[in-house]
Amino acid sequence: MATQPTTTDNILRWPEVQARIPISRSHAHALAAKGLFPRPIKICGSRSSGWLESEISAFVAARISQSRANDPDAA
Repeated sequence: MATQPTTTDNILRWPEVQARIPISRSHAHALAAKGLFPRPIKICGSRSSGWLESEISAFVAARISQSRANDPDAA
């Protein structure tokens, strides 16, 4: 799921990510460890982390495409 960040890419903290993708933080980290979810980046030291908005948007778009491809009734 690696994408090159753009100069205007925003860093989302967990509450913003969870608002877009309603899964638990531990599940997101488990998926990231398997390469199925964008990995967080460290910000402001070692305790803070965030996700690139472009990678989260790409993840959502990929899930939508995958869902539509498997649904013959989808328009």
